[in-house]
Amino acid sequence: MSLAKVFGIVLLLLVGSAVLVGGCFYSGYNKAVALDESVQGAWAQVDNQMQRRFELIPNLVSTVKGFASQEKDVFLGVAEARKAYFSAGSVGEKAAAAGGFERALSRLLVLRETYPELKSNQGFLKLQDSLEGTENRLAVERKRFNDAVKELNVFTRRLLGRIYASMANVEKAEYFEISQEAKTAPKVDFSKPSGEG
Repeated sequence: MSLAKVFGIVLLLLVGSAVLVGGCFYSGYNKAVALDESVQGAWAQVDNQMQRRFELIPNLVSTVKGFASQEKDVFLGVAEARKAYFSAGSVGEKAAAAGGFERALSRLLVLRETYPELKSNQGFLKLQDSLEGTENRLAVERKRFNDAVKELNVFTRRLLGRIYASMANVEKAEYFEISQEAKTAPKVDFSKPSGEG
């Protein structure tokens, strides 16, 4: 075999290897970007449903206030939790604020047990149905977000995935987790007059 043929084969192997390696990096980089965008899009949907929830709550609170005007702590808790969510910056802070909101919302919904006439109020029932629908959509969107986060985090923990993610400036994402405290049903007792402690 002539030197020119050997040189041509070596050159062809080098060019082929360079194209293969370049293609792998190109593909890995694009996958890291796509996974990051998937997480961002899923978070936007969670945030969307949270916004819808927070728009429904003032109407629910107003309806309940008409029946339970002395339960100021419950209404104040809902308002403070809503404010905490909108002032939170990171996913973790928003998850913590959402947990506080869910505790306050649970206490608000428990009021219907204390005020039987509230159970039959059509406005309250419609708002409660809307809120339950929103909560269901929110649960679905949270799951989708956490699935996207899992996929991104698995990719970034793999050897080559870590390299591609750092090239694309993509970092591990935070899961949206509700605190254990927010998962437990509140114990609300309105049997004492508000002046007693």
